[in-house]
Amino acid sequence: MRTLYVILLSIVGLGFCFAVEAQTKPGGKDDVIRVDTQLVDVPIAVNSPNGSPVRGLNATNFIIYEDGKRQETVDFSATAAPFEVALLLDTSGSARGDLQLIQRSAQDFVASLRPGDRVSIIAFNTERTSTQAYAVSEILSPLTDDRKKLNDAIARVRTSNGTPYYDSLLQVVEKVFRDAPKEEFRGRRALVALTDGVDSTSAADFSSARQELGQAGIISFFIKVDTREFFENSLLGDCRTAIRFSDAQIRRYYRSFGRGANVEKAVNFCGLGDFERLAISKKLYEVADTEMAELARLSGGRVFPVDDLSQARSAFRSVADEIGTKYTLGYYPSNDKRDGTYRRIKVELKSVPAGTQVRAREGYTAPAN
Repeated sequence: MRTLYVILLSIVGLGFCFAVEAQTKPGGKDDVIRVDTQLVDVPIAVNSPNGSPVRGLNATNFIIYEDGKRQETVDFSATAAPFEVALLLDTSGSARGDLQLIQRSAQDFVASLRPGDRVSIIAFNTERTSTQAYAVSEILSPLTDDRKKLNDAIARVRTSNGTPYYDSLLQVVEKVFRDAPKEEFRGRRALVALTDGVDSTSAADFSSARQELGQAGIISFFIKVDTREFFENSLLGDCRTAIRFSDAQIRRYYRSFGRGANVEKAVNFCGLGDFERLAISKKLYEVADTEMAELARLSGGRVFPVDDLSQARSAFRSVADEIGTKYTLGYYPSNDKRDGTYRRIKVELKSVPAGTQVRAREGYTAPAN
C-alpha cells in the first residue's frame, strides 16, 4: 500500500510553494522520498519604444531563463490582475512643511488604483518620553480595498523628527506582507515609497532590508524627492541650532572609507566643520540614490525622481499606471537544489515590435537546507 502525504507551505519570503514528502514501504521498511519544488513568480513590465505600456500580451510572448537555462512557464497573470501595495510616506525633513501636499498626493494615488487593488499605509511619526523625542514607523492601515478607510488613515499621517527608513522597509515585509498572499495576489505585491531615502534613525540596516524585500519578491517603486538643498541650507553654522546628522549617519559616512582608512573621525555633530558636514551630506544622498536604484532594479520596479513635492501627484499617477500594466509569470526552476544560492532571471520577448522593452525581477535566493 502506498500512502501519499502532500503538505503545501506558503512562504512570503520568496512567494514559493513547496510540495514535500512522499512515503513508501517496500519490503516492510519505510523509505522517505522528498520532492521539493518552488514556484518562482516574476513580475514584468513591457513598454513600447516610446515608453508607453504594452497590453494584450500572453504567456507565449515571453521566454524566461534562470542562470542561462530556459524555463517552462506554468503560470501567467495578465495586466488586469489586482495588486497589493504598501504605500510608505516619508514625512521627515523638508516634508514637514508640505504635509497636506503629501496627503493629497497619496489620496490621489489611492483613487487612481483599480477596483480590487489593496493598499496599506505606512508613515513616520514622533513619539515622546519624559526625556526625549524619537521617530517611529507606523502602519496606519493594514491592507484593504476600502477607500474610505485608506483616506482616513492618510488624514492621520503626521510629521516626524527623524527618518526610520530602513525600519519601515522591514515593516513592509514582516508586518504588511507577513501572511502569504491569496492566489490572485501571488507575485503581485509592491512597495511604493515617497522618500529621499536618507535614513537617520533606524535600528535596521540596508542590507537586511534588501535581503528581505528580495526574498519576498516585492516590486519596489520610489518617488525620490530631492531634499538635499533644504537639508544643507539648514546644516551649516552654529551646531546648537543647525539640523544635525544622527550618530548613525555619521557612522555610515565613515564606514564608506573602508577599514584602515586614515581619516580623522569626529565623535559627534559639533565636532564637524562646515566642509565636513557638506561632505557627509553629499555621501548620504549618494548612498540613498544607489540603494533606491538597486532595490528598484533587482525587483523590476522603477525610481521616479521629483524636484519637490509639488510633482508628487504626477509621479504617483505614473506609478499607478505601471502597477496597472504589470504581467506576472511563474515557473518551476529546473535547478531544484536547496543550496541557498542566488539565481539570476532573464526575460526575453518574442513576436513583439522591434524596440519593445522589458523590465523584470532580476533574481532570487534559493531556499537552503
